[in-house]
Amino acid sequence: MVSRVIPVDDFDLVIFGGTGDLARRKILPGLYLRALAGQVPPDARVIGAARAENTDEEFRALVAEAIEEFVPAARRDPEAIAAFLSRLSYVAIDATGDSGWPRLKALMRPDVVQAFYFSVAPSLFGALAERLNTQNIAGPQARIVVEKPFGRDLASARALNATLAAHFDESQIYRIDHYLGKETVQNLMAVRFANILFEPLWKSEYVDHVQITVAETVGVAGRGAYYDKSGAMRDMVQNHMMQLLCLIAMEPPYHFDPNAVRDEKLKVIRALDPVPAQDIVRGQYLAGGGEGSYLADVENPASTTESYIALKVAISNWRWKGTPFYLRTGKRLRARESEIAITFREPPHSIFDDASGWKENVLVIRLQPDEGMNMKVMIKDPGPGGMRLVQVPLDMSYAEALGDAHDDAPDAYERLIMDVIRGNQTLFMRGDEVEAAWAWTDPIIEGWETRGDRPQPYDPGTSGPEDALMLMHRDGRRWREIKS
Repeated sequence: MVSRVIPVDDFDLVIFGGTGDLARRKILPGLYLRALAGQVPPDARVIGAARAENTDEEFRALVAEAIEEFVPAARRDPEAIAAFLSRLSYVAIDATGDSGWPRLKALMRPDVVQAFYFSVAPSLFGALAERLNTQNIAGPQARIVVEKPFGRDLASARALNATLAAHFDESQIYRIDHYLGKETVQNLMAVRFANILFEPLWKSEYVDHVQITVAETVGVAGRGAYYDKSGAMRDMVQNHMMQLLCLIAMEPPYHFDPNAVRDEKLKVIRALDPVPAQDIVRGQYLAGGGEGSYLADVENPASTTESYIALKVAISNWRWKGTPFYLRTGKRLRARESEIAITFREPPHSIFDDASGWKENVLVIRLQPDEGMNMKVMIKDPGPGGMRLVQVPLDMSYAEALGDAHDDAPDAYERLIMDVIRGNQTLFMRGDEVEAAWAWTDPIIEGWETRGDRPQPYDPGTSGPEDALMLMHRDGRRWREIKS
């Protein structure tokens, strides 16, 4: 099976922070791979912009090194790399001053799609948006791309939205969440809405509970200063996991249209109940301190920021009332694993006796690694001796099922950047969606800060704090095992 490449219109893409880590690791290698796939028009141009003084040739050398480091050897084609590098220009620019802007204006073409990627600190978003307008650089087809974190609470998110809205229309603002660009995350919508098999059962009448797990083996060393001001709630739950919850819980939109999809996600967020203290577990790896501990990694011996959080979440609407959603995410856990598990209720009446070995049906959607789906169903255990049931998986790995089409699929940043050029906002968060997520998140954070709660310790390489197990056990349920 061969992946179908859809070309895009001619464009100029400006990457503010073009010499930064995100540009080197993801954005520029991703653009090269899209060019290699034949998706980038021959006249499209990429302009790096940053404070440092670099020539075009120095910037091209930096990008060549990034491609060498972050693109697999099998996809490094010398002719394609040379052609891609020839598209690149560089502008030394002062985001809060006047230097560099006239040169950037001279490089831009007003009659093509203009994309401005803000791969910089959020504190610079407003200044960049203002200067793109006051310097008359942004043309009629201009779009801006802003990275998370989009605010750190409701007040700052509202202020940032207002700043951007003063210079750009909402239809021009692309708030990027790379999780939504993952192939497996988008498959959530296909699984739900393209298969009549699932949709009639996708409600509280048939679903006992839902588990969403995003586990990481790495700690926060190297980004401790940022993480200690954020924590797992702000860094993962408010955005990435909220999006997964919305895609699982949303109503079918009337059409696969950006605003139709985002309208339904917004309804889910607004239906979330407040989370009481007893339904929250926060943790810190090696919370006592010492080498390799969270406290050492963030260089803050008094930190009460969580590196792990588990929540029991309720959605008060007709579809999901009575079905809990259990969310957990953390650093330094047993394995790197992201999955969604939908556990269905037991049959209303069993014709088999209690010794038959019945277990619930579970649909598991694996986001990483080994992306795929697994449906656990009951069959008869082979052999004589009566009716004994055994749970078996109906397993589907995307890599095995789709072959080359899966291996060659663009990564999240590749896909999302091309969606910006196309003007497709389906996989980007709308301003009211961001604000609604913070309106739900803020009281949770304010609650534990007011109570003075401290995170519970857990050992690296485990599944998290012991109390997280009790969050499920008291409801007669169990977390799915994080496999090493």
